[in-house]
Amino acid sequence: MANPAIRTEGLTKVYTEDTKGGLVRKRRVGVEDLNLEIKKGEVFAFLGPNGAGKTTTIKLLTRLLNPSAGRIWILGQTNDVSGSMQNVGYLPEQPVLYGYLTGREFLDFIGRLYGVQKTLRAERIKELIERVGLGSRSDSLIRGYSRGMTQRLGLAQALMSDPELLILDEPLSNLDPIGRKEVRDIILDLKKKGKSIFFSSHILSDAEMVADRVGILNQGHLVTVGDLESLDASRVSSIEVTFAMDSKKVAKLKLDPACTIIQEDRIMTQLKDENKVAGMIKEIDRAGGRIISVIPQKQSLEDYFMTEVGR
Repeated sequence: MANPAIRTEGLTKVYTEDTKGGLVRKRRVGVEDLNLEIKKGEVFAFLGPNGAGKTTTIKLLTRLLNPSAGRIWILGQTNDVSGSMQNVGYLPEQPVLYGYLTGREFLDFIGRLYGVQKTLRAERIKELIERVGLGSRSDSLIRGYSRGMTQRLGLAQALMSDPELLILDEPLSNLDPIGRKEVRDIILDLKKKGKSIFFSSHILSDAEMVADRVGILNQGHLVTVGDLESLDASRVSSIEVTFAMDSKKVAKLKLDPACTIIQEDRIMTQLKDENKVAGMIKEIDRAGGRIISVIPQKQSLEDYFMTEVGR
């Protein structure tokens, strides 16, 4: 089996803070006993409320923080090995870039840091400027960029070395709806090319549109992790069955009146137990009814998220 893109084992970060004028040392958990495995070639969304520990986790993965305990593997190597981050692109939550450079100059600087050859560097810069939508602003000073433009440039620099793994902290923040769609499209395009993407987000609908799997973090602890298909199944709250039948025969079905709507010969009922659906369909058929649709009713990802965090 190929090495995972990211693996953590017992990953823990504990902060200590001075309180009461330095007389008391307070212990605060950033993340505790985190065990994660991100497969190569997948898009993994790391979800959680503000303060959950998402950024702490990302800083640990990228060696910007040292863990209090636990181990990290990046593309098969422990992340404390020299060169282990060479094939990783990173976008911080709030990128702070050199304001006295233009966007194009900054990307050239990043390319030189990665050792990208001059001709290839120029080709990549041109491609990335177009890809992230910098346009004519690429030759303007960064100090005049909006937060959205800074976010676009930050994403471009993360892609500069054509990395195998991308670690992105809130890549969809600070962007308007068009910009968010463009970034989602970039993520999906990178996935098609076999790249591995780990990103944090509080914009749950965007995560649902691009992620293969999601993990939910709360107060430094991993609440749940799974693929969207299995989460979809767990989010089904009821099954809506719509059918056509003579309204005089409906009483034979013993439907719950609180969950049933009858409009002439068209009936819609909701079943809380999906195991009863097959039996209900058979009863409708025996009574001479005709099934129109059977539709699972799901919680939104936001509702599911709030339920899991609430636990």
